[in-house]
Amino acid sequence: MLPTVAIVGRPNVGKSTLFNRIIGSRLAITDDEPGITRDRLYSKGEWLTRQFNIIDTGGIDFEDAPFIHEIKSQTEIAIEEADLIILVCDIRTGITDEDMFIARMLYKAKKPVVIALNKADDILLTDTMYEFYSLGLGDPVPVSSKHGVGMGDLLDKIVHDLPVIEDIEYSEDRIKLCIIGRPNVGKSSLTNSLLGEKRVIVSEIEGTTRDSIDSLFSYDNQDYVVIDTAGLRKKGKVYENAEKYSVLRALSAIDRSDICLILIDAETGIREQDKRIAGYAVDAGKGIILVVNKWDTVNKDTKTMGRWEKEIRSHFQFVTYAPIIFLSALTHQRVKTLFPNIKQVFENYSRRVQTSVMNDVILDAMYVNPPKKHNGQVLKVYYATQVASKPPTFVLFVNDDNVMHFSYRRYLHNRLRESFNFEGTPIKLILRKRD
Repeated sequence: MLPTVAIVGRPNVGKSTLFNRIIGSRLAITDDEPGITRDRLYSKGEWLTRQFNIIDTGGIDFEDAPFIHEIKSQTEIAIEEADLIILVCDIRTGITDEDMFIARMLYKAKKPVVIALNKADDILLTDTMYEFYSLGLGDPVPVSSKHGVGMGDLLDKIVHDLPVIEDIEYSEDRIKLCIIGRPNVGKSSLTNSLLGEKRVIVSEIEGTTRDSIDSLFSYDNQDYVVIDTAGLRKKGKVYENAEKYSVLRALSAIDRSDICLILIDAETGIREQDKRIAGYAVDAGKGIILVVNKWDTVNKDTKTMGRWEKEIRSHFQFVTYAPIIFLSALTHQRVKTLFPNIKQVFENYSRRVQTSVMNDVILDAMYVNPPKKHNGQVLKVYYATQVASKPPTFVLFVNDDNVMHFSYRRYLHNRLRESFNFEGTPIKLILRKRD
């Protein structure tokens, strides 16, 4: 599992600007898929081969919360969710009472903290940085989020201080599931239903540093583990019912899983937050099954399921490959239909394609529909091979890695899906210029 970095600070110090600078400059980030709404509360990055999740707590909406309460709440979220915290201060204004208030909270939390002194556009301002040593949180790093000054030094310090997260290793054939969705869609009910129906073995073991619980069980000669949302069992913490906050709780479970069961509430219908959560699973490259829960509460006729499927496909155009299951976790209605779908998606997610067959499919696709000139050249594919599974990942050696139009990439994706069973799993195409 990846460690998590959170950005905190009082308003107007440049938290979101720093967040955007980090994810937009030297860090790897998955491009948006069409149809996914993004508020950029969370992203994933890499620096010097070290990957981590990053949270912009400034993007969390505290509605009409008082000023100091907003600061306290975002800091509490960072303390609870993050492995390292960036405290952003304004070097031009110097230390404020709010900076001191946040620093005291972070000091008590005993988590690694990096102080980013933002708006250091003028080199002379670095002379004023020394007063920030009085916060008692180590050496501050002057940066300019707007102009990118000092970002290398800041990221060097972040990856140096990031703790190593020990994860639990399971056998390759044990299917790792996580159940995600917005609040009150029935995640806990479905977990209990999966564990309680014809189980052979159930045990709970501690997962990561954020106290996630892994529940192991077997069904129909297949071993599973349900990875619970990290921290779900903690009570009394801030904004348990906030939709954006619920996304943070699902991130570690997504990272550690093979397949994400994305719950949609049949009573309330499809919401934008459903698409956001599905988008994080897509970004993570996980197998996906769309699960419509509370199906027992819907007034149905012979065409109801078809109408729902059509509506879901129109909203989730970025996961047209995902199967759709209708069930009721509370009454156990149709829950057993999940298991054959999970096994099939896992098989597809783990699938490896023989190199010769892969090349035949690609060459045949290009013969049927030759690529057109793009960026002044016509695409030529010399060789194709699969380099990974979970998800299936293919490398195409080409004449130039900038001459494939996005529409032609989509065409090759579709031909691969037509030729092999990749239902429920994303597939990745990587272009490499042949030397």
